[in-house]
Amino acid sequence: MWDGKLKAVTFSFDDGVTQDKRLIEILNKYNLKGTFNLNSSLLGIKSEHTTYGKTVRHDKVLACEVQKIYQGHEVAVHTLTHPLLPSLDDKTITWQVEEDRKTLSNLVGYDVKAMAYPCGGVNNDDRVAEVVKNTTGVKFSRTITSSHSFDLQSNMYRFNPTVYYVEKEKMVSLAKEFLSLNPTEPKIFYIWGHSYEMDTDAITWEEFEEFCKLISNENDIFYGTNSEVLLK
Repeated sequence: MWDGKLKAVTFSFDDGVTQDKRLIEILNKYNLKGTFNLNSSLLGIKSEHTTYGKTVRHDKVLACEVQKIYQGHEVAVHTLTHPLLPSLDDKTITWQVEEDRKTLSNLVGYDVKAMAYPCGGVNNDDRVAEVVKNTTGVKFSRTITSSHSFDLQSNMYRFNPTVYYVEKEKMVSLAKEFLSLNPTEPKIFYIWGHSYEMDTDAITWEEFEEFCKLISNENDIFYGTNSEVLLK
């Protein structure tokens, strides 16, 4: 239960790109909170990325701007350099995760404890989850596997989000279902994505803002960062 409420909404966005600034303006407008998963060794790097048939900017935010940009939200681990963790040995996994966590903690001035696995496809497994759990300061880590469920989960190191926000129609239908819930036990609506995807036709900025307007400012819902919701 969160501040006496049985429903919670949280957002998560990966890669720490400059489009996060515009996204955060939208979240703030509707009193929503998110967690942003950053690769500390890639901060400040400028590049392009082709996704959903369109090439968009994939410029990482500057290290000196991290604290200011994400103020009021949460910064989290996404590894130092964005490798596919199941392909690495245990020692390298620990280094990729813990050094990123320490660097980000220094940048933001608080103990970073959330994480999202990098890379698409099968980007985690039981071995990786155990390494993260046993050798780092991370308290939970998100996968990219949509559960389409609001139920609590027992495995916090392979935590499945409710929906990937590019699944636009499903996301909206789930939102309407969640809004109508009158639960007797805690329920979580967890949405994830990459802010640069809104520069494609996969989901537009306008569509995302409409969703935020739909899900926001309900008296029976707690709106928090990943840690505020999952570690409650």
